[in-house]
Order: sequence, then C-alpha cells, then structure tokens
Amino acid sequence: MSASELTPLEAARRAARSGLPLAQDRHAEVAATADHIHAVVSLLRELDFGETPPAATYRAGGERHDAAV
Repeated sequence: MSASELTPLEAARRAARSGLPLAQDRHAEVAATADHIHAVVSLLRELDFGETPPAATYRAGGERHDAAV
C-alpha cells in the first residue's frame, strides 16, 4: 500500500466527519472506491489539453457538415 492510499479506518473517519457514517462492513469497499477515483482523477490531471477551449465555450450544433471529400 502506498502512502497515498486511503485505509479503511481513514475512509470511515472521513465519512463520519462528513456526516455519512459507514457500516463496519463498508469501510474497505469505500476506501478502495475512493482510491480508484483518486487514481483516475490523477491521470486526467496529467492530460495536456493545450489550446482546447473550456466546455462552456462549445456550442452543440454549431458544426457545419458537408459531404465534400
């Protein structure tokens, strides 16, 4: 286990502090799920979007479709 992984006890403590007490049998599953989410978000943060505008500036349906090849 790396230092960044959430232990079941820490997951339970953080959930309780947030007002979401967990049953004893859920601690390990919640910790594993939180670790997975953290890993996915970490990978997404590494992506380089360059000059890609934020989604708020995108207008659906604004594309021009033509059949010219």
